[in-house]
Amino acid sequence: MGASAVGGKSRMRTLDMVYISLFSALMMVGANITSLLPFMVVGGVPITLQAFFAVLAGAFLGGRLGAVSMGVYALIGLMGAPVFARFQGGIGQIISPTFGFIIAFAFTAYITGKMVEKNKSMFRFIVAALIGTAFSYVFGTNWMYMAYKLWAQAPAAFSYKMAWAWMAVPLPKDIILAIFAGMFAHRMRKIVKTGK
Repeated sequence: MGASAVGGKSRMRTLDMVYISLFSALMMVGANITSLLPFMVVGGVPITLQAFFAVLAGAFLGGRLGAVSMGVYALIGLMGAPVFARFQGGIGQIISPTFGFIIAFAFTAYITGKMVEKNKSMFRFIVAALIGTAFSYVFGTNWMYMAYKLWAQAPAAFSYKMAWAWMAVPLPKDIILAIFAGMFAHRMRKIVKTGK
């Protein structure tokens, strides 16, 4: 981004670390911002702002750095910090039915970022954010379904259709936020690049 033209290689590397830390921290906040409201959990799936921050990280930082920032977030949580949804953390979260979403967020950021690295129109940013969000839903929901079928205790009458019915609740919110993330990241990339 614009920092490479302003500073040297070492400054860009430092700025990268700052951005990675920033988006990891934003993800921690986004994971738990709705945790204080019990009705924001549907079928064991907390409604969070994680998908928003994952696509925002990719759209703003690019594929590689966006994915790294989400990877750092996941590692911090797996090391025991209570940064996952509902203030969860620890290596045991790997067997959680919703852990597939944590994995998906790094890929979401990467896909979103790669899509906007060459074509920087606002339309492309919005489409990339929507595709990134769709990927997180497909990967995370299928992981959740397999987890409930293979190793987690599934709710009564649990089915693939039910898994997607649960995810339909936060979907409108995430579509709206994906559009906003695309627009916001497009604007911020221009500001950072021009130094304005």
